[in-house]
Amino acid sequence: MIKLYSFGPAFGVPDPSPFVMKVDAWLRMSGMPFEHISNVANLRKAPKGKLPFIDDDGKIVADSHLIINYLHKQYGSPLDEGLSREQRAMATLVGKSLDEQLYWCLVYSRWVRPDTWPLVKETFFNAVPAPMRGIVCWVAQRRVKRSLYLQGFGRHSDEEILAMTTEMFQALSDLLGDKTYFLGEKPSTLDATAYGFLCEFILSDIHNSFSERARRFDNLVRYCGRIRDEYYAS
Repeated sequence: MIKLYSFGPAFGVPDPSPFVMKVDAWLRMSGMPFEHISNVANLRKAPKGKLPFIDDDGKIVADSHLIINYLHKQYGSPLDEGLSREQRAMATLVGKSLDEQLYWCLVYSRWVRPDTWPLVKETFFNAVPAPMRGIVCWVAQRRVKRSLYLQGFGRHSDEEILAMTTEMFQALSDLLGDKTYFLGEKPSTLDATAYGFLCEFILSDIHNSFSERARRFDNLVRYCGRIRDEYYAS
């Protein structure tokens, strides 16, 4: 059986990583049986130093995009059947924009904003012994801020990043419209990706201006609720 290595539940969602959630949702939508191996310690043995990765009977694959490509070629999937070349191209481009832009908005909203950082500290670092916890938290946040700065997002103001995030939500809302899924009445890989990111804002227990902004888009809220109820009810 496919083993999906992840962090585990946090913030009221099955995993705090949108990339783990993307693979998780893709497997569920594809009807593929899999086993979660959930532990933050998985990072130590992750081949690329990040989660998720999978173990498919000894075949190790890391990176959500490469995992999905591998599983699709290895086992097939009902997802994306019947899509036109134009739809596939749009799905690829939209999915990468979520991976490369909305991800950094999410990271900023959690790791930098003073109203959310205390919850992140409690969730991820509470097990660290008290004498060391402050130093470990300071180092971890400093590394994230450095990554944000090098990527470019860390050079923007809070207001600017929130505006960019809102643009992404608006674009997704406009693309979804009143459809059940982004590309019609059946789920696709784009839906696995979109849900992986949107649930981190809309369904999480985090309440900040970023998550509250996402919850203003009624069709995105309904969309996340439908997928949660259909694929995560048990």
